[in-house]
Amino acid sequence: MGDGYLRRLLVVGATSVVRRAGSNPSATGTWVRGLLERKPARLVTVAVANKTARIAWVILARGETYRVPMTA
Repeated sequence: MGDGYLRRLLVVGATSVVRRAGSNPSATGTWVRGLLERKPARLVTVAVANKTARIAWVILARGETYRVPMTA
């Protein structure tokens, strides 16, 4: 569904995030590593792309700026 080019860009970006998850100490890196322990890398890539798209949609819909989530 939606714009194929935008979807492709999200997946390419998510692929980069998944490939660098091992050296990323952030909360996102931890989340991705946890998923990679249980699921195939391609499925995790699509999950990251989906999460990114949802965050972008909320930011655009609310007219806000992105705020990095605080870590515990």
